[in-house]
Amino acid sequence: MGTTFTRILSVALALACLFAVSASAQQTVLPQINVTSSRLGGGITGASTTVITAEDIARSPGESLQSLLAREPGIQTWSIYGGVNGAGTIVDMRGFGATAASNTLVLLNGRRLTDIDLAGVDFSAIPRDSIERIEITRGNSGAVLYGDGAVGGVINIITKTGVAKPPSARIEGGFGTFMQREVAVSANKSSGPYAASFFTNSVNSDGYRVNNALRQINGTGDLRYTADQGSAYFNIAADDQHIGLPGARLVTVTSSLVATDRTGATTPDAFAEKRGINTTMGFTRMVTPDFEVIVDGSYREKRQRAFSSLSGSDSSDKRTLSTASFTPRFISQRSLFGLPSKVIAGLDFYDASLQSDRSRQLSEASYHRYDLTQQSIGLYLQQTLGIVPSTDVSWGARIQSNKVSAKDRFDANAPGADPFDSQASPLDLKESKYAAHLGIEHRFSDAFAVFGRVARSFRTPTVDERIGVSASPVDFKLRTQTSQDKEIGVRVHAGKFDLQSSIYEMLLTDEILFIPFPPIGANINLDPTRRTGFENLVTYRVSDSVRLKGGLAFTRAVFREGANSGHDVPLVSRWTGSTGVSWDVWQKWMVADVTARFVGPRRMDNDQPNTQPLIGAHTLVDMRLGGEIEKFFWSFAVQNIFDVAYFDYAVASASTAGRYNAYPMPGRVFMVRAGATY
Repeated sequence: MGTTFTRILSVALALACLFAVSASAQQTVLPQINVTSSRLGGGITGASTTVITAEDIARSPGESLQSLLAREPGIQTWSIYGGVNGAGTIVDMRGFGATAASNTLVLLNGRRLTDIDLAGVDFSAIPRDSIERIEITRGNSGAVLYGDGAVGGVINIITKTGVAKPPSARIEGGFGTFMQREVAVSANKSSGPYAASFFTNSVNSDGYRVNNALRQINGTGDLRYTADQGSAYFNIAADDQHIGLPGARLVTVTSSLVATDRTGATTPDAFAEKRGINTTMGFTRMVTPDFEVIVDGSYREKRQRAFSSLSGSDSSDKRTLSTASFTPRFISQRSLFGLPSKVIAGLDFYDASLQSDRSRQLSEASYHRYDLTQQSIGLYLQQTLGIVPSTDVSWGARIQSNKVSAKDRFDANAPGADPFDSQASPLDLKESKYAAHLGIEHRFSDAFAVFGRVARSFRTPTVDERIGVSASPVDFKLRTQTSQDKEIGVRVHAGKFDLQSSIYEMLLTDEILFIPFPPIGANINLDPTRRTGFENLVTYRVSDSVRLKGGLAFTRAVFREGANSGHDVPLVSRWTGSTGVSWDVWQKWMVADVTARFVGPRRMDNDQPNTQPLIGAHTLVDMRLGGEIEKFFWSFAVQNIFDVAYFDYAVASASTAGRYNAYPMPGRVFMVRAGATY
């Protein structure tokens, strides 16, 4: 398929260039290049993109941001925490399964939120009311602008500010199934060039399962000074979370989840806690009307503690992860040889460190203490050029140098130390990698456009992948993962109808997989893999009060070499789809939103040989009714209306057929919210 796909892409790009030359003979006035706004001030030409607005978020029947993202073609999710408020739910773009969190890059206002561990970004830690929009860029073209880890795609969360807004405040409370209680408060104020905004929310829930309670509080603040030629800003965000970890429910050939207590806990004492803080400070300056400089830096810290007890064996992990960054850049919109041009270039410096203590009890001395540091310096440049009014071309490259240092201190006399364990050999590694992007978009008319791209990206191993969890000696060394993408697609806008459709192929080498399950319990580089698929997104405005949206995606992730050649990569559903309707029943006093999401069967984690049963397909239907009456607002939402019993994550036994550990998800869930604005 690779050769055929390359030929198709080559023909498509050649046709686009041919039409561009034809159009240049007929038009002489060049329009401004149309790009979406973000930290770096532009979209990526040739890429498949989607924007989720604040209204979409407010009207979503789903309980979490992850459920909203899962409606987008090519995005899948899974959870081991019972799905309470979306805590710990993993977002997977273009089929990476167990390592999705490290292959989907998440940004907050254009700055990295994805850390160098495997925990992934907890979307539940971001107050929903604080989000202005979410920009989704599929595929690996974001690696030039954003760097390491932008393999499956980039999710950029843009938050609200108080600039040029009248003073306002908002308070909301909610109550739902499993004794879930919510409170959200926000306020903003501006005075002359100064503006401030604040958002906070608190969630308490007993959870769907035994030992599944969630206690969480989050807050964000933004201070800004805006002048004619620039601005200065300071952002701060903090979160505090405690969640119970009920563990898996064992399924064998003689038992099933239907006969087993789905809500029971295998680990009734296990829990995880985290506290985080994220600060950013910077300024922008318009040196000339077409040349802008942005200089900012950030510091974030995450402290975590986790304890688990299974079959009389206790284990704990206490860690601190901190990341400092400095990211100056510039945006130039000066014409090049009379053609409209946009150049984005800059430097990214990140310095991250992890200290992890493994022990039997959190209060006891550690038998392993891991210290890892990772520094990266990246230089990048990307240019978008309007070669004719109907055709934009974009190219760019990044060169990034990474330095990794890791060491282990093992204490054989510490409580719980394994007599067969030993100290890992230290690691000092320096390497350089590059990313590149070439994209084109040609508009045949205002109603029809084609786009295509080729790109290369990379991903360095996370600290968890280097450490592993087994009692055998750790080898910190892992090879850096690389990927090569090809994609072509079309965009259609015909009155009330919009369509975006694309097909892609992704070839990966040295894909990294973290296997925390016996008998491996370590980190490995996989044999080469391939991902192919197509994604379709359709919206149709039936009338001013009724809007329809639907999506369909096919994702095939397979091993292309080695012992598992031709086998499916675990945790990736081939078919996913969604449909939804938004209806303004009675102006703003009553609105209704209904969504349905289908997820096809997928292989269980740890089932690379493809010999175990599949995780079953499921269809979930959610509904929300809401409205506003003057300054008051209300909503009533139901998730999983038909009370479907399902799970979206399971771990297969490596030795016994039909035996696996499943993590059940809730059935029907209700939520009532009400509040007021001032």
